[in-house]
Amino acid sequence: MDLEKLTQPTVRHAIQALQSGDRSAWLAQFGPDPTFTDEGLPANFQKFSEHAMGHERFTRIDRVENQGLDIYGAFHSDRWGDFETFFKFRLDGDGKIRQLDIGQTDLPS
Repeated sequence: MDLEKLTQPTVRHAIQALQSGDRSAWLAQFGPDPTFTDEGLPANFQKFSEHAMGHERFTRIDRVENQGLDIYGAFHSDRWGDFETFFKFRLDGDGKIRQLDIGQTDLPS
């Protein structure tokens, strides 16, 4: 899959790590104790990271917005199947991810 649409370096590295199932590289993109929401509800970031690596990935990136911080596209989860999703990243002053919001979307690409 083409990740050239991902123009924000930290986000690109995080998605590359997710795509390859590299938990260490994924976690390296995050600051300490990041905030995480799933479908608008607070969720456990460490559990998500543990369960997602190697089992969840984008299959298509439709669009990237908000200066490269918001990603929309098709997603595959071994547990939940295939669906349209968004990942919205927020960075801290050091360029690390301080917040990640994910959820399903029915928005057309």
